[in-house]
Amino acid sequence: MKQTDNLSESPSFADRLGIPAPLFWGFVGLLFFMIGDGVEAGYLAPYLEGHGISSRDTALLFTIYGVTVSLSSWASGPLSDLWGPKRVMWIGLGIWAVFEVAFLTFGVAVNSYPIMLAAYTMRGFGYPLFTYGFLVWIAAATPPRQLGSAAGWFWFAFSGGLPTLGSLFASFTIPLIGEMATFWSSLALVMFGGLLALMMTNEPTGMKRLATPGTPVGTIFFSSISILWREPKTFIAMLVRTINTSSEYAFLVIMPAFFTKQIGFSLSQWLQLLSLIFLSNILVNLMSGMTADRLGHRAVVAIGGGIGAAITVPLFYYVPQMFPGNFTIAAIMGVLYGATIAAFVPLSGLVPQICPKEKAAALSALGLGAGASTWVGPAIVTWFESWHGIEGIIWIFCGLYVASAAMTMVLTISPEARRHLDEAAMRGDIAEELTGH
Repeated sequence: MKQTDNLSESPSFADRLGIPAPLFWGFVGLLFFMIGDGVEAGYLAPYLEGHGISSRDTALLFTIYGVTVSLSSWASGPLSDLWGPKRVMWIGLGIWAVFEVAFLTFGVAVNSYPIMLAAYTMRGFGYPLFTYGFLVWIAAATPPRQLGSAAGWFWFAFSGGLPTLGSLFASFTIPLIGEMATFWSSLALVMFGGLLALMMTNEPTGMKRLATPGTPVGTIFFSSISILWREPKTFIAMLVRTINTSSEYAFLVIMPAFFTKQIGFSLSQWLQLLSLIFLSNILVNLMSGMTADRLGHRAVVAIGGGIGAAITVPLFYYVPQMFPGNFTIAAIMGVLYGATIAAFVPLSGLVPQICPKEKAAALSALGLGAGASTWVGPAIVTWFESWHGIEGIIWIFCGLYVASAAMTMVLTISPEARRHLDEAAMRGDIAEELTGH
């Protein structure tokens, strides 16, 4: 099979950037989709608490939402194998739109917590199918020489929208059109980005089933779970990925009140701080992917990510308290934190190399970890906030990041896997190498 060889024939501007040219508009659409998805990230929690929803109920909302995100993140891999990534992306876009309308119309607008909980939970199935379906498409259609850079660009677009540009967008629109209208604007951005990606991207690999014809549905789904014990390193990688952004989702619950009530920032300042944090995150996404190609994936993830985050998480909490109201100091600490979270990006390039014959299944395990982080973070808040408050939560995450660094060092590429990669590269059989079929 040579169906993706055309990607390397004539390097375009996109190719020189490290973006597979046939998927270029998919990356652009993903950015707008995630901007829309990230609009609410920095102010949904304080909005709900300002309208009578307790902090505990707010954390529960984010936790249960995270469970559906986790399930959907895992399902994106086998569903892409079964139906093709593009169809999975269409389904994700539809789910997001339908349940966002229900969430805003029948939940937020009338302050009905049960409806908010149900609709937000169901909406959680939407964005992972769209985003991680596209990640599988990238893995299936990208030559090995571009896979690290393409993964970096994926996370650049992902975190560029959620919550970086999404929060920045909200910080300007809330004073102009109000909080409710800003919620609705997120729907418009998601639909624009989703339709742009799906209607402008026609690369053939992602438009059809990735699994071998005749493979039973049960086998496709079971392999995406059984790989966790058949290839234990994928389970370890899943745990590392869960720890990676769990603090981010916890901070979206606890840090708005911390910075507005204890540090003295306005809501707009908090949203701008959040945007700066993840501006550094999206820039380091690219840098860490490229650095990993030179220094090694494990070194960047373990040292830059695990050890780095174990240092910057407490700095982000303690240093602003020493300089209350000082936006510049808080921004510097936040930028350092965002950079260390981004240093985990090379996992997306490492895991497919660990399991080169089952890349879709391996990416499903990583997607499961990414999804799990969306509920693990808020769950830690729910379970431990009464223990030692925010300070206790900070030190829990510090310990988790140290553990992630130790686990990352186990993620070596076996001689057999490396031999398979080398042989596939020599054959130029990109499609077989990337899909495992």
